[in-house]
Amino acid sequence: MPKVPATALALSASMFFTSLTFAQTVPAGYPASYAATIAAAVKEGTLVIYSTTDSKAVEPLIRDFRAEYPGITVEYNDMNSTEIYNRFLSEQAAGGASADLTWSSAMDLQMKLVHDGGALQYKTPEATHIPAWANWKDMAYGTTFEPAAFVYNKRLVSDAEVPQTHAELAKLVTDKPEKFGKKVTAFDIEKSGVGYMYITQDAKANPDFWNFARSVQHAGLRVQSSVGIMLERIASGEQLIGFNLHGSYAYARAKKDPSIGVVIPKDYVLVMSRVIFISKGARHPNAAKLWLDYTLSKRGQSVIANQAELYSLRTDVEGESTAAALARLRPGVLKPIPLNEELLGNLDQKRRLDFFKQWKEAAVK
Repeated sequence: MPKVPATALALSASMFFTSLTFAQTVPAGYPASYAATIAAAVKEGTLVIYSTTDSKAVEPLIRDFRAEYPGITVEYNDMNSTEIYNRFLSEQAAGGASADLTWSSAMDLQMKLVHDGGALQYKTPEATHIPAWANWKDMAYGTTFEPAAFVYNKRLVSDAEVPQTHAELAKLVTDKPEKFGKKVTAFDIEKSGVGYMYITQDAKANPDFWNFARSVQHAGLRVQSSVGIMLERIASGEQLIGFNLHGSYAYARAKKDPSIGVVIPKDYVLVMSRVIFISKGARHPNAAKLWLDYTLSKRGQSVIANQAELYSLRTDVEGESTAAALARLRPGVLKPIPLNEELLGNLDQKRRLDFFKQWKEAAVK
């Protein structure tokens, strides 16, 4: 029997154990060929993400992802939705380094980037486990199921004053200007991509929207680009109530801060989903695929719901912060914002400027 060199034996053993490691890492139900994607991702070694999700909220996801794929370093960049959009565009135009993957709550801006050719088409093995409305042409995927909420100061707003519908909020601030004047807050729709998306979806969902717009603006609406700042100001009493705040962030804050109260409206509930896509020019495309798949997997969605508290999109995930729990709380009034071309309509420059003009005119008594 011919003698095999020790170096060849060592190499063969190394290849065997490496192959075995990758095979063991392939998630259940994924094709065996996924091992090659994992191997390529580990070789890339890095993943660059641009995201609107607060770094603190995403820490459990990054930690669990690294536990699953310890060979990959995650470079996570937390930015405003408009900043992500502009930075991604400029970097793509310059042909320089950019994000491998973007993950943003501004669904319309994400769709615009994808529609204009910025995304890599990739069919995730998790596609059958998410709603059809959360997948656009295997390029853009929704990852969460987050309600737009009213948030108020529990110390300064009585139980009898807490609004349960948009009409009640409008009536409250109109009837009590001495208390709520200049004490209502929301996103700055000209500076915040997600704020503009929310308000245009409100206009679509609420038949009395412009009366609502007049009421909150006549009350002296105070606007911000950051949910965190709005929550801080409501907690301090500088502001008393806010609308169209991310329910996920609000509930997380309320668990630690007894001054924060949260209402999921009873008339209709806009549901936002953070949209993720892999850059067509990604330098680490395989690592990006792993993150996208992990985020949509039952494991990742369980972390999203029960640790990041961002609300799971999947119906097979249990916990308070899930689509299933929200459906039980507000049956029949949830309005998920679907990923489709309609989102692009409000980004038309003329339509956008016309909306801003009408919004400002509504503030004039």
